[in-house]
Amino acid sequence: MAIDGIITDPNLATVLGASHDTRRQALILVDQIAATGPIDKASVDVQLEISKQQKLLITNLAQLRGLHRAAHIGARQTKHETADARQEVDRLHLQLQNLYYEQRHLQGEIAACESYKLVSAITSDSTAQAEMSSDIPTPGEFKYDLTANQLARELIEIKISHTYQQLPLIPVEEFLALNPDHTNDDENALMIARIEHERSEREALEQKRMELLKRKQKLIADNKKRKDDLANLDKELEKFIDAAKPIQKLFEKNVPAV
Repeated sequence: MAIDGIITDPNLATVLGASHDTRRQALILVDQIAATGPIDKASVDVQLEISKQQKLLITNLAQLRGLHRAAHIGARQTKHETADARQEVDRLHLQLQNLYYEQRHLQGEIAACESYKLVSAITSDSTAQAEMSSDIPTPGEFKYDLTANQLARELIEIKISHTYQQLPLIPVEEFLALNPDHTNDDENALMIARIEHERSEREALEQKRMELLKRKQKLIADNKKRKDDLANLDKELEKFIDAAKPIQKLFEKNVPAV
């Protein structure tokens, strides 16, 4: 495929047209010089014509340079716009992934709530059936009651296996003793309050741990500095002792032993 069919941008098409015109003008000038021979031996009219063609070629070259510069600037600007658009697409894609994650999380919460309601209903039904069948314990009814209990236990295990049920919270009695204002709360509100209490306690412990860690690092730095000071002092003492040895020998020579 020819390059004219590939390029569709109007600005690049203008550059390509100017390039063709410049090439054509250069070929005309070359052919004219080749047909004329040495320029210094040509007539005045021929030299004027060649000079005219040279001026046209220089004009076309100047125009081509300007168009090429403009096309280069436009291509660079297009690259920047493409990079900005790519970043925007990446940002939107990340936001979409976050929404998918939040959707899955909410679906899990909804499933947990539905399973909790189902457990409560089945447990109530199984309890009522057990009370009704206690007077006439036939084998068939006993088997049906056992199956309902098994199903209820399985659903209770599903409920207990939920993430928030596995948190190491303090017992309800201890929590109510610390926070008596939650005594009349229902099960959901009480669980939320216990989780919030656990979060605040952990944040306080984490803050205390960070403070102790900073204090430990400061003590380690102080101890290291003191060790360095003691090491420097030992070196200075050794230098002082070495410097005092000649004086000590001199005293030993001049002072008679008692």
